[in-house]
Amino acid sequence: MHFHVVSLFPEFFDSPLASTMLAKGVQRGALAFTIHDVRAHTTDKHRTADDTPYGGGQGMVMKPEPLVSAIEATGSGAGRPRRILLSPRGRVFDAKLCSELAALPAITLICGRYEGVDERVRHYVDDEISVGDYVLSGGEPAALVVIDAVARLVPGVLGCAQSAVDESFSEGVLEYPQYTRPPEFRGHAVPEVLLSGDHGKIAMWRRREALRRTARWRPDLLRGADLSAAERDWLENLDESSEEDGSK
Repeated sequence: MHFHVVSLFPEFFDSPLASTMLAKGVQRGALAFTIHDVRAHTTDKHRTADDTPYGGGQGMVMKPEPLVSAIEATGSGAGRPRRILLSPRGRVFDAKLCSELAALPAITLICGRYEGVDERVRHYVDDEISVGDYVLSGGEPAALVVIDAVARLVPGVLGCAQSAVDESFSEGVLEYPQYTRPPEFRGHAVPEVLLSGDHGKIAMWRRREALRRTARWRPDLLRGADLSAAERDWLENLDESSEEDGSK
């Protein structure tokens, strides 16, 4: 998958894209990144990419000419990447949208700054995405969130493809608790079922603990989760005081 990023600060992405999973994805040929500097598309000697807003007000607004030029440089025609503006008014970025984007061959992530972008820029984008109801310094941190989440779902990026399937939100619920050695740490023991070698019991325990966690911390997710009648009955009779080790 090819990620294009349009930004006023291309250096923002140097370290994250050269590290860990993303760098390995590039080495394996599963990912590619091209960062497009908006200022490279300016036409004046000062490389001006922003200006004061018409009508007055605080801050600066990104100018349409260099930004649209940078967007169009990421590709044109029927096969061009989907153009996505990181915006607080966009669709909320969630697991479903993440899977939708991971199925595409290429996307362009457009990073706003300052007080935002000239409204006319929106005629040249296909979609708008928000990573949450909070304020960031610009679209760059949001772009990294989208890149990291989407890249995990691209075949060949993770060393173990099953990891993306087992994680939180992949099936509409939170992930089950994880344990590793030692079997006991400061009086806290690993649940016996995980040491039993019985894969059927382990799978059942993990599923129930995932449901227990979701009911406790994100009950809103259960409304849209694909649950069996038996699982819904189990949740209705769940003892909220029970521990996550599944002892009750």
